[in-house]
Amino acid sequence: MQDNLSYRAADSRYDAPDGFYRRCGRSGVLLPAVTLGLWKNFGGTVPYEHSRELLLYAFDHGICHFDLANNYGPPYGSAETTFGRVMEDALRPYRDELFIATKAGYDMWPGPYGNWGSRKYLMASLDQSLRRMRLDYVDLFYTHRYDPNTPLEETLQALVDIVRSGKALYVGISRWPLEATRFGIEYLRKRDVPCLCYQGRINLLDRAPIEEGILDEVRRSGSGFVSFSPLAQGLLAGRYAHGIPDDSRMRRDFTLPEDRLTPDLQRRLSAFAAIAARRGDTPATLALRWVLAQEGVTSVIVGASSIAQLADNLRCTSGTPLTKEEMSELESI
Repeated sequence: MQDNLSYRAADSRYDAPDGFYRRCGRSGVLLPAVTLGLWKNFGGTVPYEHSRELLLYAFDHGICHFDLANNYGPPYGSAETTFGRVMEDALRPYRDELFIATKAGYDMWPGPYGNWGSRKYLMASLDQSLRRMRLDYVDLFYTHRYDPNTPLEETLQALVDIVRSGKALYVGISRWPLEATRFGIEYLRKRDVPCLCYQGRINLLDRAPIEEGILDEVRRSGSGFVSFSPLAQGLLAGRYAHGIPDDSRMRRDFTLPEDRLTPDLQRRLSAFAAIAARRGDTPATLALRWVLAQEGVTSVIVGASSIAQLADNLRCTSGTPLTKEEMSELESI
């Protein structure tokens, strides 16, 4: 293992554009506009040095918010294990500069207690996550999805007790429907453990949290909103405007099936790429710009697989803001 003194964070890491750090709802927390997510590119199938390089590049460029979940990998748990190794060999001296989030709610281990939203699962999962990441606490712990079969009070009280135990500083809700979200935010508020933020999917191809009123409800309540999949799993990154590249995620990842690229979607992606070119943006930069322009959105989670991709993603926080006319044009595609 490398000595953590072999890494020294860039002195310029906070020389970010104005507005790069954004208030998370009505809390005291500022989050970077761009968050690095560890869903796909930091598991046990990826060389450790590559993952380490991406994480350190992110931190050197002002990204202090890292988004994980118990089952990110593959295999399950390996993204947290990778992050824990980087903590030990590089980032430990900077722990107080980091905002680390993890989640539980999806399948993690066999049996009746390794999934969904029970108190037993959430608490056991967080204990495992802390061991894998070599942390005493996380900054933010989410319930990862709505569980229709567990009483909301059980899931939410587990979040309250996790904060009171000192294992998380803040809690959040991810992918809950509107009425459950409203109930959850109020339940947590009454117990002096406010919901820091909601995590949901907003991108130009999927605006459900906007259309269903979730973003407005979260903003009204004083919580932040963190958007995952702002590039629609890479569809909005420009690679699919003219077909399916052989080395693309669509060719190798079951979570993005090839039949999703219909002729109509390809037409929309080509039109979107043309608008980006006209502005002097890459498609990825423009897609992220649009999400960050939505009132109430705090941060976008990017899952870059290379430094070049991450550097391009970071450009969304500088340059010419979108005009109302450009917003309308994008939303009409």
